[in-house]
Amino acid sequence: MRKTLPLSPMLMAIAIGVVLSPWDSANAQQAKKTPADLLKEAKAVFKPLPDKMPGSENDTEAKIELGKKLYFEEKISINGTQSCNSCHRVDENLGGVDNLPTSKGAEGKFGGRNAPTTLNAGFHIAQFWDGRAPDLAAQAKGPVLNPIEMGMPDEASVLERLKEAGYADLFKKAFPDAEQPLTYDNFAEAVAAFERTLITCDRFDDFLNGDEDALNKRELSGLRVFMKAGCVECHSGALLGGDRYEEMGEVEAYANKEDVGRFEVTKKEEDKFVFKVPSLRNVAITGPYFHDGKATTLEDAIKQMATLQLGEELKERQVKTIAAFLGALTDKERVPKKRKKGE
Repeated sequence: MRKTLPLSPMLMAIAIGVVLSPWDSANAQQAKKTPADLLKEAKAVFKPLPDKMPGSENDTEAKIELGKKLYFEEKISINGTQSCNSCHRVDENLGGVDNLPTSKGAEGKFGGRNAPTTLNAGFHIAQFWDGRAPDLAAQAKGPVLNPIEMGMPDEASVLERLKEAGYADLFKKAFPDAEQPLTYDNFAEAVAAFERTLITCDRFDDFLNGDEDALNKRELSGLRVFMKAGCVECHSGALLGGDRYEEMGEVEAYANKEDVGRFEVTKKEEDKFVFKVPSLRNVAITGPYFHDGKATTLEDAIKQMATLQLGEELKERQVKTIAAFLGALTDKERVPKKRKKGE
């Protein structure tokens, strides 16, 4: 009787019709790593968010309080219906956005781009999707005078509204050394001072700071896939993005060709369809996604990004585990509460 030799693992896989792809084999090796191993790898790529934003060393309580009041002030819109918070909602522990594809202005018109979050915004390389504003103060000046957004005709009209609303003394308190405290520059600087306080803290920070139990098994698995797939090529550092510009559709062209991105600012051919890479901090609560708000869910955004930027077709389970990891980047105070049965 002829002796049957045992099949090798590869031959066994072929015999039963299952062959692991290089991707699956790599993931299998990754899955063997302990949380301590993963933490060591993560620290080489990511950083916890700093405690303070650049520029905050000059902020005072009076300036921050004035900025907060101005952030919620609707009188700085043409018809008194809209504030900064209308499109960048930080009330009710929301994610610094309005969760619309593009935002509706004071007179009902919609803008052309998705409203970025103001949470952690002062850490970014620049402001707006195309980086046209170098900092928070420069950004704060734009929407108020934009005819589609808040629609005020000029700076003088804004200052007159603020005088009528009784802001003069608050500006004097916030800018005690200024010969003329109530100016448009000081308005923008006060708003920026408030926005510099919008720093979030999440469980991924805890993990990076050494708490190996901060992420659950599924989130750890998602972190492994996130790093292995190459997402960290653009989404790394403290913000997991926000520190560079990239072409939208580096491997496969993006469908929306109407918005040419940073080209509008630089007029350089190489900047066509280039946008600031968004930070992934709080990404689970800031949808819809992309500069045009066309990706309706986080899973859809992950799947599209893998195809457009990396040329990878992620499996459904990989997408879901990455989404689980990204959920751990939500500010602890802003994690959506689970509804009880019947609510």
